[in-house]
Amino acid sequence: MKKQRIIFVGTPKFSIPSLKALIDDFRFEVVAVITQPDMPAGRTMELTPPPVKVFASSYGLEIFQPPKISHLVDNLRELAPDAIVVVAYAQIIPELILNLPTFGCVNVHGSLLPKYRGASVLQAPLINGDEITGVTIMLMDKTLDTGPILSQAEYKIKPLETADSLAITLSELGARTLPDTLANYLNKSITPRPQDNSLANYVGRLEKKDGIIDWLCSAKEIERFVRAMTSWPSAWTWIAGKQLKILEVD
Repeated sequence: MKKQRIIFVGTPKFSIPSLKALIDDFRFEVVAVITQPDMPAGRTMELTPPPVKVFASSYGLEIFQPPKISHLVDNLRELAPDAIVVVAYAQIIPELILNLPTFGCVNVHGSLLPKYRGASVLQAPLINGDEITGVTIMLMDKTLDTGPILSQAEYKIKPLETADSLAITLSELGARTLPDTLANYLNKSITPRPQDNSLANYVGRLEKKDGIIDWLCSAKEIERFVRAMTSWPSAWTWIAGKQLKILEVD
């Protein structure tokens, strides 16, 4: 059986379970990994590799870390991937690369599209008090999170769920959902389903200022907000002219 050639694109810990699922699956060959460049981190600002690089290195995979993924067009053509899988890369994939693989680019998205598109899709369902979230495996197109859906898996949000715990759960759910979805798409047994754009909401990238607590909100709304803001940007407020981080409320 011919293995499908896959290039994996991702950066944080959220990406690792999906990468491992592809490495462990006999149907795929991960021919290269693309991740963000090493960045200064911590108080010493020591140059630190992204989690995906550390993990991929342990398997001896070829790793690329371009400032912009568009710099790799020639390399990607030479690798001749059947598909590119993208999981939390934190960089827009240009249309030239989206169209380069035989079967395009497949994304593991941490919410049930089309409800939440954008960056803060883990936080949004917690802030809004949703009972259900999940993951979406989708084809990527030139606009953000608008591509057709290949499959979805739901998850019932727990009463004390935080953004951190949700990230772990959904990264593992995505990893369980990805291999069969990808294989079925590549053998043409899945028909991609267009999204209903009328149901979409865009949630942008969180900044530090977004963590400030609005004390005019109800107690329940504030409790959900604090859980949603862990561990970035963290919920915080001003007390006696000093910034105070709120870790937990009940």
